[in-house]
Amino acid sequence: MTGADAASTSRIAWPNGAQCAVAFTFDVDAESPVLALRPDFADRMSTMSHQAYGPAVGVPRLLTMLADCQIRSTFFVPGYTARRYPGEVTAIAAGGHEIAHHGYLHEPLTGKSPAEEADLLDEGLTALREVVGITPVGYRAPFWEANWHTPRLLAERGFLYDSSLMNSDYPYELATSAGNIVELPITWSLDDWGQYCYLPEFSGNGLIADPAAICSLWREDCDAMRAVGGLWILTNHPFLTGRPARTRALRDLIGYVAEDAGTWIATLGEIAQHVRGLGLAPLEFTKPEL
Repeated sequence: MTGADAASTSRIAWPNGAQCAVAFTFDVDAESPVLALRPDFADRMSTMSHQAYGPAVGVPRLLTMLADCQIRSTFFVPGYTARRYPGEVTAIAAGGHEIAHHGYLHEPLTGKSPAEEADLLDEGLTALREVVGITPVGYRAPFWEANWHTPRLLAERGFLYDSSLMNSDYPYELATSAGNIVELPITWSLDDWGQYCYLPEFSGNGLIADPAAICSLWREDCDAMRAVGGLWILTNHPFLTGRPARTRALRDLIGYVAEDAGTWIATLGEIAQHVRGLGLAPLEFTKPEL
């Protein structure tokens, strides 16, 4: 059995007899993904204001909502965002939430050499240490596009977990030549970007989804994951879901999920620590040969 096959079928024993685990996560991208791909957009004041809404308005609103729901989350923060919005990022940590690594300028990693990618990892680590005073244990690749050498680079830097791959419903230990890291799988269908993001000449077609309808779909997906005992990770962006109607719909979704006593809601760091403690056999996931 290959590592990919084994990862897709390995159920997890969750704490206190829980049936599944759930994490509500947020990528605090702000201007970084736009500037990473289109530096010329820095001259577009309206587009930049749309992205600045995330840390300036969305983050405070979401922190208030999470506090009201008594939920602790994981926020993935590019180093550039931390330097540009130190007060807002510090407020996330002060609210008891986990800060994790999300690149420096949300740079696409496709085609980057190991040395180039290592420099970006280190630059992001330095920013988070200097601004927030933390060394993150978790990582999410910008645009969810990891390279085959990414896990090794993370293991070399002492990261506990990655949340960039999509080959399983369950967490697993991913083997690298530098040691193992815990993989917490995600999927593009549980991301608000494709539902809400419209940036002229950059992303989307202008068709914006109804928040209540989207959260209804996500609720059904979570129910199905409960049935198979897996890990359900939702990814939202403050510049998108931080808008009032979307935050309200997310609050309702969180309330629904939290009502189920068999669901463990936690940060990704807490989930990864639990998985590491299970002593799972590491799995290999290798590049296909053509």
